[in-house]
Amino acid sequence: MKRSAAPFDLQARAAWPLPEPALAYFPNVRFANSDRDLAAGAAQIHQLKPFGGVALTDRRPHIPVLLDRCVELLAPALTRNSADGAGAVMIDATLGAGGHSEAFLTRFPAVTLIGLDRDQTALRLAGVGDRVHLVHTPYDGIDEALTQSGYRPGELDAILFDLGVSSMQLDQAERGFAYAQDAPLDMRMDQSSGLTAADILNTYDAKALTRVLREYGEEKFAPKIARAIVSERARRPFTTTTELVELLYAVIPAPARRTGGHPAKRTFQALRTEVNGELDCLRAAIPAALDALRPGGRIAVEAYQSLEDRIVKGYFTDAIASRTPEGLPMELPGYEPLFTSLTRGAERADEHELELNPRSASVRLRALEKVVTRGGL
Repeated sequence: MKRSAAPFDLQARAAWPLPEPALAYFPNVRFANSDRDLAAGAAQIHQLKPFGGVALTDRRPHIPVLLDRCVELLAPALTRNSADGAGAVMIDATLGAGGHSEAFLTRFPAVTLIGLDRDQTALRLAGVGDRVHLVHTPYDGIDEALTQSGYRPGELDAILFDLGVSSMQLDQAERGFAYAQDAPLDMRMDQSSGLTAADILNTYDAKALTRVLREYGEEKFAPKIARAIVSERARRPFTTTTELVELLYAVIPAPARRTGGHPAKRTFQALRTEVNGELDCLRAAIPAALDALRPGGRIAVEAYQSLEDRIVKGYFTDAIASRTPEGLPMELPGYEPLFTSLTRGAERADEHELELNPRSASVRLRALEKVVTRGGL
């Protein structure tokens, strides 16, 4: 946790509250707080420390999740040659507002950092210095990012993934990520291309909508919601988050609305995941990241929903498994595990972290270290 970050005002009012008709349905979101699960937050002016030699200005205090622990896990790979990170190269695969990157660049003043983000706003926020390379790409574009920055797979010392929608995106009401703010139904992380959430709601048939809501939102009322969406859009197309929130309130039974968090949470998560192809991107990114590391290199991944964490856990479990055929009495030379785990399962935020940063409530952190090159002895 970055102790120097400005305190997060838990009582801050949302900058763009829902209009009064919608508040009749959701009175508790009038002054909602922003968290990693798509709630909304109040914008505040906050000056960040220099990033790559240029100061960043964000509209709200950004407190990176599990910052100190991420630094602790990746530091040994970055300081093998020098305490200041000289000669080491790391990727921040989810640059966002630059909070994690800023910390690594400050604590290891000679490290080279490659920042990836599909959101061009994130790249505009970041100041570029001699040892910072910024690449506009989703996080499955690791190989391309290395090439653009003058490196090859197998030459990376560390990589960090901080998955999900960023604080910066949540706090821009016009992006449509937050269900407690009236905004266009966009939800694209890269606004230069792709379908919007409105496109999906207005064009997918009931079967496809059910699949999206069930697979990506784990929404048990998916068929009922999908039918209601198809019926409603025949009368008028969906254009705003408020319209969708009102429909969800009408469709989801009252007992279910009173438990498990905001009733729109799962639908918004599902739409965002479909719009941005997040899970397919993650399935491609993790193997590419593992291959990109040099022996002794480390990877840390912060996931905020169970679907993401299952994917990460699956790849990490395979990476630390022995390749010796079952039944043999000893480990065959050259068939040892390619990686070793640095965390015991998934680490969660402790009470101190939760007090300072409510956005860390759902985080699951996993980390590995590469012990041999693929196919090497």
